[in-house]
Amino acid sequence: MAMFLKRAAALGATVMMIGLSTAAAQAPSAPAPEGAPAWAYLVKPPGYKLPPDDGVPRHVPGSTVRYKVSQLRDSFLAPDWHPQEHPAMPAVVGRGRRPDVMACGFCHRATGTGGPENANIAGLPRAYIVRQLREYRSGARTSAVKDRLPTDLMMATSKALTDAEIEAAADYFSAIKPTPHIRVVETARPPKLVQAGWLMAVAPGKATEPLGRRIVEVPEDLEQFEARDPHARFVAYVPPGSLARGEMLARTGGESAMSCATCHGEDLKGMDDIPPIVGRSPTYMVRQLYDFKVKARRGEMADQMEPVVANLTIDDMIALAAYLASREP
Repeated sequence: MAMFLKRAAALGATVMMIGLSTAAAQAPSAPAPEGAPAWAYLVKPPGYKLPPDDGVPRHVPGSTVRYKVSQLRDSFLAPDWHPQEHPAMPAVVGRGRRPDVMACGFCHRATGTGGPENANIAGLPRAYIVRQLREYRSGARTSAVKDRLPTDLMMATSKALTDAEIEAAADYFSAIKPTPHIRVVETARPPKLVQAGWLMAVAPGKATEPLGRRIVEVPEDLEQFEARDPHARFVAYVPPGSLARGEMLARTGGESAMSCATCHGEDLKGMDDIPPIVGRSPTYMVRQLYDFKVKARRGEMADQMEPVVANLTIDDMIALAAYLASREP
């Protein structure tokens, strides 16, 4: 229990970094294609210390609600900036259950939009959400990069969830219609970047840097995202040519010869308990493809993904993720 609380506090300290983007570490370079892409599996910058709460209430566009920084760092609270836009949050989503169950909406936001560091779970099939929580609980779903805190906390929280809490969270998030919030830009030189907790952000000034073989997904307004506003929007910088190649891979399956539509539907918006894969974080999507490839993500239906990802290179994953993110959810 003490270890869980310590790790939960660490998550609040690294994800909630209001006003700290200028002190962030520079982005790590991408590793060789055969290794896990570091840019998709960011870890906490070394030497980072959480600044003191300045006592100034935060606000976000389009909301009259105010939260103190201490509230925004509370892993047992889902900031509800736009309560009129969703059904009443069940207790497990809005408050969690002390001491072991963090509020689902703390990381995934009140309407499930999440961010590059975790997942957008709005509108996922109910049965799929239930299955994933149970697979986190059993240890079937892990991460290719060990000791990655967001995944570790999902596993720890899932182990503590009751079946009723799992069902309540699944009922809630599956009923929320996903909305577009990612703009995909093909470029060889994005703005200069810094690491801000578990994601990247644009550095001050007008400098640029080489993108190389990676995707960089940054919030348009870092403080709005750090305030856990579901309205926060992102720009995903992807290599030139990614969208055309990603569309080809999605339609034909490339070397796997299996189109994404075979399981995920012609519009790629899911079928039955198979999830939609369009309009979601490309950083997250690359992690999942890689996790399937190295069998860090297993479970009831993971075997269906094995032939799909077996021959995918990191460049293929980048192209697929970029194309899927560019589509309407």
